[in-house]
Amino acid sequence: MDFFPENITGHYAAEKKAIMSLCNNRKGYCIADLARHLDASIPKVTRIVSEMLADGYLVELGKIGSSGGRRASLFGLNPNAGCFVGVHVGHEGLTVAVTDFPGNVLSVVESIPFHLESTESSVHQMCEKVRTCLKNMPVDSERIAAYGVDLTGRVNHQTGYSYSYFISEEKPLRMLLEQEFGRAVVVENDSRAMAWGEYVCGVAGDEGTILFLNVGWGLGMGMVLDGKLFYGKSGFSGEFGHFPLLNNDQYCRCGKVGCLETGASGLALHRLVTEKLAQGRTSVLSPAFKKGEDITLDNILDAIKKEDVLAIECIEEVGATLGRALAGLINIFNPDLVVIGGRLSVTEHYLLPPLKSAVNKLSLNIVNNDTHIKVSQLGRTAGAIGSSLLAKGLLLGNIEQ
Repeated sequence: MDFFPENITGHYAAEKKAIMSLCNNRKGYCIADLARHLDASIPKVTRIVSEMLADGYLVELGKIGSSGGRRASLFGLNPNAGCFVGVHVGHEGLTVAVTDFPGNVLSVVESIPFHLESTESSVHQMCEKVRTCLKNMPVDSERIAAYGVDLTGRVNHQTGYSYSYFISEEKPLRMLLEQEFGRAVVVENDSRAMAWGEYVCGVAGDEGTILFLNVGWGLGMGMVLDGKLFYGKSGFSGEFGHFPLLNNDQYCRCGKVGCLETGASGLALHRLVTEKLAQGRTSVLSPAFKKGEDITLDNILDAIKKEDVLAIECIEEVGATLGRALAGLINIFNPDLVVIGGRLSVTEHYLLPPLKSAVNKLSLNIVNNDTHIKVSQLGRTAGAIGSSLLAKGLLLGNIEQ
């Protein structure tokens, strides 16, 4: 069969998508349970399941134990029904992930060198990179059902526009990507994709409400509230980094002054370290700085790994600032879980203690008692994995375009 979302149409299309969505959330259902969830008769659901088995969307997983009589069959998503590709577009390059129909991660390739620009030719080059990568992965390109692509900045997943990589009014990024890949494409903000990846496949477990803080060069947030990604009215929720919190007279990339990102991000860490180096502070980075060499964020993260006192001092300052803002979020959302992800999450042993100290000091005890703070389990792969899972959401009708 052809693995396009629009092919799940016709008689019982809504019920078939509903069954796939249900099976997406747990390993298997029997006919009686499916009938109860769909509020449909057992004969009707039996016919639908039979069609889905014939079409290859479902497989029989086994039998339910019973004290007597015939044992009921369990049905679940067929791993061979198709696969989904997620592409994370980061400052450090591309990450490509492939998941199967039930959502198992089949393969991930990180740090593919590429810098995306706001041109059609650059989008074409990126797609060529992805296609080349997929040729070396255990995936049949003919069985790819949909793609997900996540990028930094403001993204409207419904219109397909990225306002950080804006091509033209007539050509949203999603349109170009669908022309390139020949499949349906979901375009998403990187922080939301990371949040969804972590929620489904990472550290979230059974938690229903999580806040994912993407602490990279910038600062973003993805929110899963009661099991669903939260977008806001215009699809631009999560601009946590532009919360006007600080009185530091630092101009943000958005043009405003005092945004949280100017004190709690990779950009802020870089500024703090280079300012202190300019003041003559000693560091393993000092020789390169005195020679006029560029000090990159990776250099600073490597210095922290080497237990450089100056770099650790700066990441602790970033952690304290981030914790102060997080205390406010916890007071507002009372989440089950806060996940710290992004490039700076690798500094967890130095970032988290001042962050948690600020949260304990500034948030309400009655609110934060039930909130856990953890580091991302998926790390740099969270965005690509999350994007592939969102691509499946498009196929199942959980994402509207």
